[in-house]
Formats: sequence, C-alpha cells, structure tokens
Amino acid sequence: MKNNHRPPIVAILGHVDHGKTTLLDYIRKTDLTKKEYGGITQRIGAYEISTDFKDYGTNKITFIDTPGHEAFTKLRSRGAEVADIALLLIDGKDSVMPQTAESISHIKAANIPFIVVVNKIDLPDTNPEKVKNDLLKFQVATEGKGGQVPVAMVSAKTGKGIKELLETILLIATDLNLTFDPKASPIAYIIEAKKDRRGVVASAIIKNGSIKIGDTLFSGKNKIKVRSLYNDLGQQIPEVLPSKPFEVLGFESLPEVGTTIEAEEKADKQPQLQNPIRAPKFSLEAILNTAPKEKKLSIIIKAESQGSLEAINESIKDNESVDIALLAIGEINKSDIFLAKTTKSIVIGFGVKPTGEAEILAKQEKIIIKNYQIIYELLDEITEVADLIKEKEEKEKNLKGEAKVQATFVIEQEKIFGIKVTKGKFGLNDPVEVYRENNLIGKTKLVSLKIRAKSVQEIKKGQEAGMMFYPKLDIRVSDMIKSVL
Repeated sequence: MKNNHRPPIVAILGHVDHGKTTLLDYIRKTDLTKKEYGGITQRIGAYEISTDFKDYGTNKITFIDTPGHEAFTKLRSRGAEVADIALLLIDGKDSVMPQTAESISHIKAANIPFIVVVNKIDLPDTNPEKVKNDLLKFQVATEGKGGQVPVAMVSAKTGKGIKELLETILLIATDLNLTFDPKASPIAYIIEAKKDRRGVVASAIIKNGSIKIGDTLFSGKNKIKVRSLYNDLGQQIPEVLPSKPFEVLGFESLPEVGTTIEAEEKADKQPQLQNPIRAPKFSLEAILNTAPKEKKLSIIIKAESQGSLEAINESIKDNESVDIALLAIGEINKSDIFLAKTTKSIVIGFGVKPTGEAEILAKQEKIIIKNYQIIYELLDEITEVADLIKEKEEKEKNLKGEAKVQATFVIEQEKIFGIKVTKGKFGLNDPVEVYRENNLIGKTKLVSLKIRAKSVQEIKKGQEAGMMFYPKLDIRVSDMIKSVL
C-alpha cells in the first residue's frame, strides 16, 4: 500500500516577546494572543492550518507553539521525534537575545532543518543584516552568509512575508518526503497533559497510523480507552490521522509529557520525580564516564553576565576536546537540565546557581552541575578534564582487547584468572593493564593463555580462557584486563 503525504509539524522557538504567538495568530486569523495571560504563552498549543498552495504533497501545516524550550527539549530527551521543522523567530530590531541562543542550541540538539524568521520588518529600525551577522557567532550560517539556512522576512503584525514563509515550509517538507501509513500501528506524542472538568486530558500529535474513538491504547503502562477526541478548534471528531494535533480523553491517570501513545503497553523509561535518584558527586572520573563516544567534554555554561560569558568562551573555544552545547546568561533552569540530558553535557554555573526545580531534576536525570565563583578555577578544571578525555581517547586508540575477570583459582600453586573477552583480542606475551572500577591498578604481561588446559597463542571476543600474568598483581573478580599495543 502506498503511503500518504502528511503535513509537516513545525515548532516555533525564540526569545520572549519576539512575536511567536503573534505570528501564529496572524497565520490562523484568530486571536490567541488576547486569550493568554500577559500576552505570554502559558501552555503548549498545537494548531493545524491550511494554505492556498496546491503544488506540494499537502497544503496543510501543523504548528507547535512552545512556551519555552523546556517542553521542546523534554520531548527530544525522551526520544520523541515530534517536530519535523523548526522556526527560529528573531526580532529584527533586538537581534539575537539570550533565549535566541538557547533556541539555537535546542534546535541543533534536535537535528532538524530550520528557517530563520526575522520578524517586525515593518519597523523602521529593523536590521536583518545585523541579525544574520550575529547568528554567525552561534555557527548559524544563513543563505547569503556562506550557509544554507533559509531566511524569511516577515511582519507578524501586517502579514508581510508570511505567504512566502509558508511556501518555504512546504518546500522543505517536500524534500523531507513526509509520509504515513494509515494502517500502521498508531504512534502519537503527548505534548501536554492536564485535568479539567472532563477528567484527564492529553494533548498530542500523531505521527503514524490512526486513532479512533473506542481504541484501547497505552502511554507506557498508563492505559487509555479512547472516550473522546477533539481537534485544535475544540470540535469533537471520530478519528485522527498523522500530523493532526488533538486532545484525547480516557486516561486512567495523568500521563507524562514527552511519552508516546501506542497500541502496546511499554515499561516506563523515566524514573519518577517523587523518588529521585541521588545525584553523582562531582569528580573527574564521573565526567569521564559520562563523556560521549566522540570523547569530548560537552558543557553547558550559564553565567551572571555577558562579559563573564565572553571571557570563558574565548578561553575554551579553541580546545578541540571541548564541545559547548550552550552559552547563556542567567540561573540554571530546568531547560538547561533537559538540554544536558539530550546532549550528554555537564552544567557549569559561573556566579549563578540552579533553581530548586533544576536541582531536583538534575538528581532525577543524573546530570552533573558544578558551580564556580573564580574564573581561573573553572578554566583550569575544564582544561584538566578535557586533557584527561583526550588522554583516554589516545589510550583507546591503542586498545587491542578487553576482558573481564570472572573467577580466580589456584593450580599447582599458581594463581589462574578465568576471563571472558568482551572486546578485540589477546595474544600471548601482550602487555596488559588492569583496571578496577575504571581506575588503573597496575601494568603487567600475559605470560600464559589456556583454553580448557590447552595452551593457545590468541583468543578473541566472546571466548573464555585462563590467564597468568607476570609480574603478579592483586587482581580480583570483576577487574577489567586491557591489552594495549
């Protein structure tokens, strides 16, 4: 069966007051802004619109209006691939602001295509060129500035440029070839959950399959017998198809934002906040163990001022063993913790502290937070950890094999170590290193290698053998043996 085209799902991100909801308001020809307290989006909304374009696989677009980056990254950090495209909305007068920089980090972490939308071009002092130049500082190269990120010039107030923006979205969606199979097992992502007079209500967006009234579905272990479905206009509907935003009634208890709605029950992947996991103590070894496969130290830095931030950035930006996931001003918040989880980063505060919510979440998600008041202490420790990571990477390049000690026994007064090879291979007379809980306890040489009492010259991954070493070391069960070139 041929799959059908589905509308693109677009997330709008940007600094507060840069016009995210006003833009969406104009597109929908509604008055969402007046319904929101203080004109600031207080919840996640998802809305479908129809365009006048006929030359694409679909003429519809679904927008997610985010109240901040926390929910967006929360979805990403829990494996939910909701948005297909992002809009980075920037005030043409204010240019790049702190939350703009955060938005860039979150979009990059999501690894989805995006469009830079320069808003308020109707104002006389708007400066799109400054916006484009400022974006280069954050490694965002737009069209005309040596890159391929498209730029849309719009006025959310007058509507200028919005038609061109919508066509650009549909053009990118065509390149992405977004399709769905209505007969497939349904999968939807929860973007908001609440309780009201109707009971437990989840807002969601479906990506594949279909959901009908009467279906029995699950979000983790949370069962749902679909009682009612509503579209984004509040109208009751019998069925939802992919890219459609909808509300669903029928959950027995409040589901987690970021979890999926599927046909089968799944084990909960996330620990519950009421039973937080104890946060790991800060140590070089803890950071080394959390370093990603690329063997770089990924960091999020929050500072009390732009001057401090620039000084820190200048000192570490050329360190090839350091990846900066985010540089921003302000206290460490929940959004930073979710981004740290997504990017496998540690969070560093210079002259700022985490909020209470961020501390609790960091414990839950096992994210390391380190605070500093003296800049040279911060820089020295980052450099030290980065150097250790580089050293560890060099060692692993020279790693020939790795084995775990499973047993020890004595034969003819000689201590034998029963091992299983977990990586690579070992050869007789190899120089080896012995590690206990990731700490090097000594170096020695493999002088005897036997399988079932028969001497062999080499063993490979998956094989078990008996080993003897000289000089002798205090080797114990569960120690790791590494053969080095």
